[in-house]
Amino acid sequence: MPAPQFDPQDPLGLDDLLGAEDLAVRETVRKWAGDRVLPHVAEWYERGELPGIRELARELGSIGALGMSLDGYGCAGATAVQYGLACLELEAADSGIRSLVSVQGSLAMYAIHRYGSEEQKQAWLPRMAAGEVIGCFGLTEPDIGSDPGRMRTYAKRDGSDWVLTGRKMWITNGSVAGVAVVWARTDDGIRGFVVPTGTPGFSAPEIKHKWSLRASVTSELVLDDVRLPDDAVLPGITGLRGPLSCLNHARYGIVWGAMGAARTCFETALEYAGTREQFGKPIGGFQLTQAKLADMAVELHKGILLAHHLGRRMDTGTLGPVQVSFGKLNNVREAIEICRTARTILGANGISLEYPVMRHATNLESVLTYEGTVEMHQLVLGKALTGIDAFA
Repeated sequence: MPAPQFDPQDPLGLDDLLGAEDLAVRETVRKWAGDRVLPHVAEWYERGELPGIRELARELGSIGALGMSLDGYGCAGATAVQYGLACLELEAADSGIRSLVSVQGSLAMYAIHRYGSEEQKQAWLPRMAAGEVIGCFGLTEPDIGSDPGRMRTYAKRDGSDWVLTGRKMWITNGSVAGVAVVWARTDDGIRGFVVPTGTPGFSAPEIKHKWSLRASVTSELVLDDVRLPDDAVLPGITGLRGPLSCLNHARYGIVWGAMGAARTCFETALEYAGTREQFGKPIGGFQLTQAKLADMAVELHKGILLAHHLGRRMDTGTLGPVQVSFGKLNNVREAIEICRTARTILGANGISLEYPVMRHATNLESVLTYEGTVEMHQLVLGKALTGIDAFA
């Protein structure tokens, strides 16, 4: 039997791991991103805004991309691998678009779906799945990042009500959200609260002057004696395990998404190397350029294979948090290196917004930090490998 023809876009034949439904999901999301994001995203990035975000959210809801791996309440009930493929295609367009979807589905919706009351689920999830309501997730604070157990946001009892006071920082979707899942200290431990953003005392000023994730809405959440009824609390969890489990779900999407940004940069560099001529021939004909392209292809497709493996484990219920840290650490780190190498192949053109490389490279600097920095995931793995906790 003859060997299959080599495909530079899929050198390992990873598409053989996908079924017809997986491929259909990928094609749907790829087409949407190609039609609705790619023609405009360089301009959005340059202007530092994401215009029409509510319309985009409704469109994403219409193709089943919001909370897509959740069951019921209008959610698509897709597999973890299908959700990962969607994240890859969205981030191949721009990390900001994938962040919109991740925060909506893997953080805000996931928290309500897993830990909320039936009334909370019925009230919010169908509208969030349709993109009619955008959600955000308030955990990180101005002075508290990697150590959320020290959060200062506090919720106290006042009769049958809760009163929330504090601030959250670097919150994707905050200024356009209709609902915020906010984590706060209470006398009984850390609890999650479902906060309608129109509640008096709640505000979400947008953070400006970013050089990364510019085509994304990033905000501060200010809670100034926000009064909520008793049924605003998520009843299904107390303690840090709640928000950390949500972050774990979101990190899984990043494992795939980072490879989308890397794929775009690799494909851009490969095409450029075939057309850009120096010294009488395409630069793709020089040994140093071919070495760069080979190394980029190896790391890109190793990362996609790792994402597939973790997705299959999530679908069988055998994926552990340390394995997600493994994937997030490797894939984001390698994606940045692929983007930087692509920039060198493009030379001076690598810094131009006429090409997507620098936009992806700067976006990935944020992805490297959020959902756990490199150092945090190294320590997660280090503890698992040695049995010694080096965090303290």
